[in-house]
Amino acid sequence: MTLVRILRQDSELIMSTPNQDSPSKTIYVTRSGLPVSFKFDWPFRRSTAGADFYSLHAELTLECSENLRALVAVNLSATLREVLPSLEPKDTEAPVINALRKDIDTKQIEFLKSAKLVPLPFSSRQYDFTRKQWTFGKADDEEIAHLLERKVYWQTRLLCGDVWLGDATEAMYLQTSTDHLAEVAANLAQRGMFTLARRYATALPTLMNQKDRFEQAMADAVRKLEEKHAFERG
Repeated sequence: MTLVRILRQDSELIMSTPNQDSPSKTIYVTRSGLPVSFKFDWPFRRSTAGADFYSLHAELTLECSENLRALVAVNLSATLREVLPSLEPKDTEAPVINALRKDIDTKQIEFLKSAKLVPLPFSSRQYDFTRKQWTFGKADDEEIAHLLERKVYWQTRLLCGDVWLGDATEAMYLQTSTDHLAEVAANLAQRGMFTLARRYATALPTLMNQKDRFEQAMADAVRKLEEKHAFERG
């Protein structure tokens, strides 16, 4: 049965069906409210400059922008390499995505129309060796709810379709469990933001009608990023 999605576009509600032929893509949202997608040039490669690290090139796209992007070289330290089971995407993609999101949150990454490759450390500062867990900042329930709302809004607006809210990458980023994500999502569903079935969310007009709130958060975050990097350039 064809599923019909409700989207808000140009201040009008329109009906749209998911494009089954479009390539798979996931929208990840930063805590500051920026919708970002990631493209990686796998695999990690050993440095050829004599340094003891591995490097992975990535392209970050700021969705719903005028082709703003960032090109980065994620430099994996030897110390952190020892705690990773492998350098395959199944073991590294989630923490790399979250490390890059944290770098966006701390304004270390600048989005430009003509981006230059920037090296970024992927090191022990993102890992708690005592507890043997990734550390990207513990989120409270309010922060989790905000991120889930934004994720469902942006992915629905840009890609259509149901939105997976059982993503272990999100749980790692927020330092919580997928079960707790489901609990917060269930509360949002009870408030009529979306329907929830087997941890897949289908956006409802109550959520999609809040375009101004989500896009203002994005605009504020972009402005703060631009101000920070403009100040550094003098």
